[in-house]
Amino acid sequence: MRIGRILAVAVIVLALVAGFLTYARAQSQRAVSLAPSGQHPVGRLTDLWVDRSRTDQFAPVGGTPRMLSTWVWYPAAAGARGPESAYAPGEWAGLQRFGWATTRLDRVRTGTRDEIPWARGRFPIVVLLPDLGLSAPQYAAVAAGLAARGNVVVGVTPTYSSRLSVIDGRPVAASAAGSSSGREDQLVSVWAADARFASARAAQQFGARADNSRIAYVGHGLGGTAAIEACRLDGRCAAAVSLDGSPTGAAATDGFSRPLLLLNAGQSPSMPGRSFTLTGAGRLSFTDLAAFRVAAPLRWALPLGSLDGRRALDITVDYTGSFLHSAVTGDTWKAPAYPEVHEATVLSR
Repeated sequence: MRIGRILAVAVIVLALVAGFLTYARAQSQRAVSLAPSGQHPVGRLTDLWVDRSRTDQFAPVGGTPRMLSTWVWYPAAAGARGPESAYAPGEWAGLQRFGWATTRLDRVRTGTRDEIPWARGRFPIVVLLPDLGLSAPQYAAVAAGLAARGNVVVGVTPTYSSRLSVIDGRPVAASAAGSSSGREDQLVSVWAADARFASARAAQQFGARADNSRIAYVGHGLGGTAAIEACRLDGRCAAAVSLDGSPTGAAATDGFSRPLLLLNAGQSPSMPGRSFTLTGAGRLSFTDLAAFRVAAPLRWALPLGSLDGRRALDITVDYTGSFLHSAVTGDTWKAPAYPEVHEATVLSR
């Protein structure tokens, strides 16, 4: 009798697990949209930019120049047609993590078009840096959202610091030197140099479409720290935005004179700038994963917070986009009103 009960319970548990797996797999195949909304449709291009003025400190082979995979989202001409951008083309499919527990990357609708004609005009340059271990393509929602508002957004994947970059069609993993958690100061210095190189290269490559006099730096986590440092060192920088990142070094000790926005999932650091907390957000709420379908219990384990991921991304784009617009135009910025956002600190700008 006891054995029969145990077997009955085991059958029920197995049935529940099988049902859960079937449901999770079905969810992973449902389409998810990251399509931006704004004044402009958005085009996208990818490229490899090589900074031959620097030797890559993180490369396993000495003397290698710093090579950076860059993704560019830009305001496109109204009515421009072309194939929808694949979220993770080619070897970038390696960004898929957690198997069946998350949305399949080929089911992500980007809402952008590959290499379609540009909109007429001259647009500010925004360089976007990911958090440690992540890659620029994983911020497509924020990048495309800013481009739809009239910015040339250059996403930089820090080679040998991200778990995956793709150089000349080949996957490149992180190196020990480029991803060690004990080398934050060195990483920030290299990434800030990456960002400044990317802004200069964008101005050169895109000519009259990119406004070299209106440059901003945006980053997430450690990339946010590097964005602040890049802006501090770049005399052309109009503003910086840090998403869940903490200022360090001279920016923290000596002060920061440019317009600065800090938008954080937790308590915001105190320094000159506008500092806000996005209640209910987690560290990954600023990435595309926030909009993906993530099965429990994985969702509970990841820092995604309780706030709906799509809303978190929309708030991030609205805060970042409106702040950058005010900075490059010289207008007074008024923070958008969202019940989830609370100003943490108001200091001099």
